[in-house]
Amino acid sequence: MDLDAFFASCEQRERPEYKGCPVVVGALPGHRGVVAAASYEARRFGIRSAMPISEAYRRCRDAVFLRPDMEKYRRASRQVFRVLETITPDVEVASIDEAYLDITGLEKLLGPPEIIGSEIKQRILADTGLTASVGIGPNRLVAKLGSEYQKPDGLTVVRPDQVLDFLAPMPVANLRGLGRQTQKTFNRLGIRTVAQLRAIPLELLESQLGKKAAASFHRQAFGIATDQVVPARGRKSISKETTFESDVQDHAVLHDVLRGLAAQVAQTARREDLSGSVITLKIRFTGFETHTRQHKQTTPTQDEREILKTTWQLFLGSNLPEKPVRLIGVGISSFDDDPTGQADLFAQPEQRESDRQLLKTIDDIAAKFGTGKLQLGLSRKTGK
Repeated sequence: MDLDAFFASCEQRERPEYKGCPVVVGALPGHRGVVAAASYEARRFGIRSAMPISEAYRRCRDAVFLRPDMEKYRRASRQVFRVLETITPDVEVASIDEAYLDITGLEKLLGPPEIIGSEIKQRILADTGLTASVGIGPNRLVAKLGSEYQKPDGLTVVRPDQVLDFLAPMPVANLRGLGRQTQKTFNRLGIRTVAQLRAIPLELLESQLGKKAAASFHRQAFGIATDQVVPARGRKSISKETTFESDVQDHAVLHDVLRGLAAQVAQTARREDLSGSVITLKIRFTGFETHTRQHKQTTPTQDEREILKTTWQLFLGSNLPEKPVRLIGVGISSFDDDPTGQADLFAQPEQRESDRQLLKTIDDIAAKFGTGKLQLGLSRKTGK
């Protein structure tokens, strides 16, 4: 199940005057940033996700440009997933607007796959006012490609004996994990469709892509993929980033922004009882040159002081280019089952309790007055 132009559809749902209008969610015209989502009316002008907002504005000056409202989209997402759980308990959340469902055995209750798919779409529309595209197939790959096949508001059912014919004419660009370099390799080999990929010997693919990538694309060409649906798999990472109106090279400014981002990441982690051991710094320079740096902590953390200290060390000590920064971001991942993390053996019990109380106070104030109203006083030079 894949919701159609989700962010833009949420805005059109709440603002009826936007229905039928090209809606672009992302940065505002005249500001730095990219398109986060475009309504299908906007897509007719060639506007797509990740397009620079300046290009989107050039293509359609009459579009409605809106800043993202993530809390609104999360509420709508929760509504949709509650609907899905009325169909089957086996729901795996893939993203804020996408999920896999195991409908094995539902034929006896609801009918054939076409009826089940229609029921899913109708319930989502009736309960949330949003449209969804549904793909049904014998495994995750085929179901995912089916959901993309007739967007928007589509329903595609691919039975096991139809898989090879369904995939054959598709562009190889539709396959999972195909990046720019792999696309160049396929172009050089004259591979444009899945049928052409299927005809290439595996040994030749391995010589061009390496064994792991070659095996992945070879399996996909024949429609081979897992059919496992894992409910409540949980969040894999938490990240926050910001794009500057004009490029920034002042370390003091960058440190202050990192401090705010680290606080947001940490507060989200504590709210969700998560503690991460991998801390990530993301930097983008002019021309979309992007670098990421990671550090694995010995002890999982949900403390903004530790996150800031580590990201600042990554910034200063990772041989990053000395260029003005367009975007900067912070993230944590590799979550530990124990949200409090392993206790510091050298910290006094009263100090640990004091830290917990301090962070709880910050979270309580954020819940009441909004994130960013109170932050810890952190040194720009040390990040402590």
